[in-house]
Amino acid sequence: MTVRSFLRSEQLAAAAPMPPEFAGRLEGLYGWGTDTEVYAALPLDKRAALLLISRRLMQRDLWQAVGRIVNVYGAGGVGMYFSAVTDLETELDRRADFTRYFARHRDNTGGFLEKHRRHASLHFLYLDAPAERQWHVHLDLYGPMGSAITVAQHLWYERWQKFRPDWQLMKEHVE
Repeated sequence: MTVRSFLRSEQLAAAAPMPPEFAGRLEGLYGWGTDTEVYAALPLDKRAALLLISRRLMQRDLWQAVGRIVNVYGAGGVGMYFSAVTDLETELDRRADFTRYFARHRDNTGGFLEKHRRHASLHFLYLDAPAERQWHVHLDLYGPMGSAITVAQHLWYERWQKFRPDWQLMKEHVE
């Protein structure tokens, strides 16, 4: 996906071809079949969210860690649940552009926040389940580690007001 071609209306059309980056990651999602069948059947909000999240992960060179995607959402937030094919915790822990500070939610084992980004920052959460670690990544409209202003905005809107921006709002902040 190039910057110029990102999130055009043709990509969101039901007949749009599946980007090659999704091969091997969507099969069986919602019980819908092959990668291409799943991509073709995704509703607009889920397709747009998948394109936005994958774009941000590719920008941070983290897309290769994503294995099978088990859920994606674009209404009431923009994010996805997935299994990791690499040691994602170690990768994020060693990077200077991510931090554990304030990243964990009380119902998760741990998490990571993208630093130095004011809008559409990546927020990873993980849960150590009996079978395997479950990963979740979503976009925070106001990056809690971006600046003092975005910290306040994040706390006010996303934490206390429970505001969850949809893909249409979030797309303005993903280049």
